[in-house]
Amino acid sequence: MRTSLAAIAAILALSSPVIADAAPAKSAAAPSVDTMKRLVKELSSDAYEGRAPGTAGEEKTLALLSAEFAKLGLKPGNKGSWFQDVPLVEITAKNVSPLTFTGGKADVTAAYGAEMVAGTYRTTQQHIAVKDSPVVFVGYGINAPEKGWNDYAGLDVKGKTVVILVNDPDYETKGLTGPFNGRAMTYYGRWTYKFEEAARQGAAAAIIVHDTVPAAYGWNVVQSSWTGAQHVADSANGNADQSAAIGWIQKDKAAALFASAGLDLTAQMADAKKPGFKAVPLTGVKASLSFDNDLRKHSSKNVVALLPGKTRPDEYVLYSAHWDHLGHCEAAPDGDDICNGAVDNATGTAALVALAQANVKAGPTDRSQVFLAVTGEESGLLGSAYYGKNPVFPFAKTVGGVNMDALSVAGLAKNVVVIGKGKSQLDAYLDRALAAQGRVATTEPTPEKGYYYRSDHFSFAKYGLPMLYFEGGEDLVKGGTAAGMAAAEDYTEHRYHGPKDEYDPNWDWTGISADLKLYYDVGRALATTTDWPNWVQGDEFRAIRDKDRAGK
Repeated sequence: MRTSLAAIAAILALSSPVIADAAPAKSAAAPSVDTMKRLVKELSSDAYEGRAPGTAGEEKTLALLSAEFAKLGLKPGNKGSWFQDVPLVEITAKNVSPLTFTGGKADVTAAYGAEMVAGTYRTTQQHIAVKDSPVVFVGYGINAPEKGWNDYAGLDVKGKTVVILVNDPDYETKGLTGPFNGRAMTYYGRWTYKFEEAARQGAAAAIIVHDTVPAAYGWNVVQSSWTGAQHVADSANGNADQSAAIGWIQKDKAAALFASAGLDLTAQMADAKKPGFKAVPLTGVKASLSFDNDLRKHSSKNVVALLPGKTRPDEYVLYSAHWDHLGHCEAAPDGDDICNGAVDNATGTAALVALAQANVKAGPTDRSQVFLAVTGEESGLLGSAYYGKNPVFPFAKTVGGVNMDALSVAGLAKNVVVIGKGKSQLDAYLDRALAAQGRVATTEPTPEKGYYYRSDHFSFAKYGLPMLYFEGGEDLVKGGTAAGMAAAEDYTEHRYHGPKDEYDPNWDWTGISADLKLYYDVGRALATTTDWPNWVQGDEFRAIRDKDRAGK
C-alpha cells in the first residue's frame, strides 16, 4: 500500500539518517546553457520530424547523441555499443469506423478523432472488430485487494466493452488522506493501469471517459497522442491477452451514451466514488467498432553513455531523459503537423549532454556515471521499462540518480517542485544543492495529476532504484506564483503534445541554468559519496530495494 505523501514526509523528518557527505561536491565546472540552446534547437527542428521512434528522426537523434558523447570522451555503455535495442511494434490504425452504441433509447455515434480515439496493443492483428459488445460501466476500473476495493467484483466482462473513469475515486479530496491517498493520484488512477486491468478481466474493449480536470489535460492532448502511428512493446504472444480495442471518448458523448440507457452520467460518476460501488450494465446497449492496422516491427534504441569512475567504477549513478516525441501529429490550424517536442523533451535530452560535458571538465568521480537517453516514453515509458527489465548496469550496483523531463523555460523560480517529495533519502541531496542557491523544494501543487507515474523514473522505481525527479518551480522570481501558474497553464493548453512545442530564441534560460546546476550537484554528490540512499521506511519501493541490495 502506498503511504500518503504527508505520512512519508513525517517519516522522513523523524527517521531518515542525516547523510554526512550529501553536500554538493565543489567544482568550477557548471553545465553549459549554450550547449543546451544548441542541442534543443537542433533536436526540435523540423529536420528531426518530431523524433518518433522508428523514423528518420530517430536515426538523426541517435547519430547526434552518440557523436556528442563520443566527442566528450565518454565510453559506449552497452558492451562497446552506444545503443540498447528496444523491440517495438509500430501500429497505425486506418479505416477507423465511428464508435457506435445501439440498443438504447437512441443510437449514439462517436466520430474518430473529434469525439473518440481508439487503438490496440495487439501486435499481430491487422483487423480489429468489436461487434455488438454489451456495455458495462465499471466506475474507476480498479481492483485493489489491499484497499478492499474491486470495481469488477462479481462481474464477468469477457467479450464486453467496459466504460471507465480516469484518475482515482478520491481525486477531489482536498488533503492527502483517503482510500487512494486522497488528492494524490496512485497508479490505479493512470490510464495505463485502467487498460491493464480491463485486459486481465477479459474485456473485449476498454473506453476511458475523458474529463479534463482528473485527466490533467484537454482533449487536444488525447487526440494528438492517440492518432497516427503508435508504438507498443513487442511480446512473444503478440499481446493477444490484451483487449482488442482500447481508447477514449469525449465526456459529453459519454453522457449521451448513458442517457440512451436511461442513466445519468453525473450521478453514476458520484456513485463510483463510494466504497462498495457495483458495476452498472447499460442494459440493452451494445458497442461496435472496427479498424485496420498497419504493423511494422522494429527495434528502437536507448542511448547508453558511460563516464567511468576512478576508484569504484562498478558503482553507478544514473541520469535519464527520454529523447522521443510524437513525430507527425494532428495538424495545427496553420497546417503544421510536426510535434517538435522542444520542451518535451529536447530540453531533458540536451541536459544529458550538458551534464556529461560538465562532469568531463570537472574530472572523473569515484563512482561511474551513466547517461541514459531512452525511447518510447510518449508511448507508455517503453524504453525505460525495457531498461528496467534488462538493466545494462545492475540496479543493485546503481546508487540512484535523476530523471529530467520537460525543463521549464518560464524563468528562474524560488522553488522546485519535487514529484514524490518525501519518498526517498535523495531529498537530502537536493535540499543541500538548493540551499547553495537560496532556493527550496516544495511538494506538488497538483498531486491529482499523477506526474509520479508519467515519466521514466517510475520504470526504475518499480525495480527499487531511488530516482529524483523535480520540475521547475511555479514561484517565479519575476511575477511570483501567479506568473508561474499562468505559464504552466499556457504551455499545457497551447503547446503540450502539439505542433507548437517549438524552440523559441526568446525563452528565459535562467531557470534551466539554475536547475541544471541542481542536477549536476546532486549527481556529483551521489558519485562521490560512499552512502547508498534508500527509500524511506514504509515506502512502496523500499522492500524491493532492500532485497536487491541484500543479494548484490
